[in-house]
Amino acid sequence: MFSRTTSKTVTFSHPFVLTGIDGVQPAGTYTVETDEELVDGLSFPAYRRVATVILLPVAAGGTILVQAATIDPLDLERAEQADAAIA
Repeated sequence: MFSRTTSKTVTFSHPFVLTGIDGVQPAGTYTVETDEELVDGLSFPAYRRVATVILLPVAAGGTILVQAATIDPLDLERAEQADAAIA
């Protein structure tokens, strides 16, 4: 089965919370990756979302690592809208 990954950056101006991730995340720019797989048996190409992941920085002994956390894209959209609504 064919799959693809798309990547985008999202910027939060304020601290934010996402379901399934412990704690409040600091404001900043984050990479979000979406994995999709090709739906078989159709006469046209169509993809189904398999996973959406946000990459979170994790400080470990002076080194910054990245933790990948699976998130709900609708939850991310709500967090982005809430961030934009804060004056």
